[in-house]
Amino acid sequence: MEQPVSHEEGVAKVAALIKDIRTCMLTTVDEQGRLVSRPMAVQQVEFDGDLWFAIDEDSRKVHQVEADAEVGVAFSSNDAWVSVAGRAQVVHDLDKAKELWNPALTAWFPDGPETPGLALLRVEAESAEYWDTPGGKVTTLISYVKARVTGTRFDGGENEVVELS
Repeated sequence: MEQPVSHEEGVAKVAALIKDIRTCMLTTVDEQGRLVSRPMAVQQVEFDGDLWFAIDEDSRKVHQVEADAEVGVAFSSNDAWVSVAGRAQVVHDLDKAKELWNPALTAWFPDGPETPGLALLRVEAESAEYWDTPGGKVTTLISYVKARVTGTRFDGGENEVVELS
């Protein structure tokens, strides 16, 4: 039987899988209890168990997070998929906003980190599930064809659930 992935190994693996992914899907729960997902730009800081987003403090997602802090964040690349479950909180911290600032955010926040209404959303990751298929689509396709031809089970790569909190 395989040993569970340690906290440090889990954080390192998730960090490696999402480090180059710029956009993810953030899922919150709306007032009627429905799941709502929207694309979000991930602020590029080393993943340590927290994800950071620049947000408008009057947005629906802020009101949804204030009512129910449980969120999901989904990442996808050519060879990996990561689903993070965690708790979100709205943060008003100018120093942190300056630390996370990048020029792409100017499209939404034209006055930089001092833009009125700019807030941060911090997602403290509690767990993650990932699917890692090194070699990407070509390797996955070859593995799929091999499984179909030989009648063996498809090997889609590495799949783990890790506890992050």
